[in-house]
Amino acid sequence: MNMRTQWPVLPIVAGLASGLLTGCGSDTGGSGGSGSIVMGMSDDVLATDPASGYDPGSWLLFNNVFQSLLSFPNGGTEPEPEGAKECAFTDTATTVFKCTLRDGLKFSNGDALTSKDVKFSFDRMLKINDDAGPAIMFPMLDTVQTPDAKTVVFRLKYADATFPSKIASGAGSIVDHQQYSADGLRKDDQAVGSGPYKLDSFGKDKAVFSVNSGYQGTAKVKNSGMTLKFFHGDQAGLKKALVSGKIDLAYRGLAADDIADIVNGTQTGGGMNVVEGTSAEVQHLVFNMDDPVAGKLGVRKAIAYLLDRDALVNEVYQDTATPLYSIIPAGITGHNTSFFDTYGARPSRSKAQAALRADGITGKVRLTLWSTPSRYGPSTDQEFKAIAKQLNASGLFEASVKSVAYSQYEKDIAKGKYGVYVKGWVPDYPDPDNFTAPFFGKGNVLSNNFTNSTITGDLIPKTAAESDRSSTDADYGKLQDLVANELPVIPIWQAKQYAVVRDNVYGLEYCLDASTVFRFWEISKD
Repeated sequence: MNMRTQWPVLPIVAGLASGLLTGCGSDTGGSGGSGSIVMGMSDDVLATDPASGYDPGSWLLFNNVFQSLLSFPNGGTEPEPEGAKECAFTDTATTVFKCTLRDGLKFSNGDALTSKDVKFSFDRMLKINDDAGPAIMFPMLDTVQTPDAKTVVFRLKYADATFPSKIASGAGSIVDHQQYSADGLRKDDQAVGSGPYKLDSFGKDKAVFSVNSGYQGTAKVKNSGMTLKFFHGDQAGLKKALVSGKIDLAYRGLAADDIADIVNGTQTGGGMNVVEGTSAEVQHLVFNMDDPVAGKLGVRKAIAYLLDRDALVNEVYQDTATPLYSIIPAGITGHNTSFFDTYGARPSRSKAQAALRADGITGKVRLTLWSTPSRYGPSTDQEFKAIAKQLNASGLFEASVKSVAYSQYEKDIAKGKYGVYVKGWVPDYPDPDNFTAPFFGKGNVLSNNFTNSTITGDLIPKTAAESDRSSTDADYGKLQDLVANELPVIPIWQAKQYAVVRDNVYGLEYCLDASTVFRFWEISKD
């Protein structure tokens, strides 16, 4: 039975009682609390224009400078009102989604934010359709209508119960139609939004943010501004800046050894704390299904039987990640252990050899594992060398590792040059759809030539249409079992989120959760 026809579609309404998906009233930002915060990170911010950026650094900027109609609350995975005071599907088919805007919304330059800006933002993103942008998330969006200045109606081509989560992400950022071109990206490294912060300046090594005093939304700002310093993958430089007190906190980029040393109290410098949060970030070993070696199922099965995730997590990541045995990570609806159930947790040379023999392979398998040095974490090259060592220790493989700069890496993958390579994924929104459709749906982001008609024609559309997300467990289980059997990818690990802060810095526990929203406004310092 389709539960969607049995349960009412509840509205998302700001400030109502329990039983509905409620927001936090109409709290406003104000001028901020404690002093300005200086944060260092190894990720770069690749875009200041929401029609382009589709990377963790850019979305960090978007989530603080721009507003979306909905947003994810601290620790939550269900979207709540932000720029809207109320949103709901108006039909049981989940194809018409209506939002009413809050009163008094303004951009940081003083321009009023109306439904015209919301429509402009989505139409613009889809029209530009930037290769590095989030338009890929909205194939279901047909039209955006604006009956009046405060009402927005999204009409979808087909049912998608995850649409509220998608517009609650950085992809739903609302821009000022008077400040952005309808058919081209902004090139001046400036941004005009209505979020809790204004972008004052943006350069190669630093971005400066001040509090947006005209902000109307749910965030309560607890500092007077933020400065981001970019270390461009320089772990040693990030560590040195933290230890010397030149930055107040480090996020994304400290070496696993350094985090472990701080946790164990052996890191020099003192006065620092490690804050650990939940994360849905994952990493996969990806196989090009058209490759003459990796395209053989026996080779992929042998690797699955030999991969020792526990050793990788312990030796390379110092337990700052956890072994992952499913496509959907722990903490997300639909998570199972299909790879553990199929291939076990302990390496088995005999099963690996049997898989190769069943595919007619009797000699050593020569294989190159392709890596990129920093995009998917600063320890990726070391990790892949450890995987090659595990494979070679079996006597069944002759594996080597090659590392390529990310700009070239992506081009080579698109051309089908690699047989086995790494891909990491920081989710756009905390729903199982975001760990399956982008990987195994039409036009998937892995570029590995994998197709499965049951997944694309049945399971993905069926699960996307189901408004009762908990009722999708069985179908997501089938999907994960199919992937475990056909092996277009092998999940390796699920990250833990860490930030290292000086003793006088607070609030990071509200910035590190499965929604991946890093909330500047929650951070304060003495």
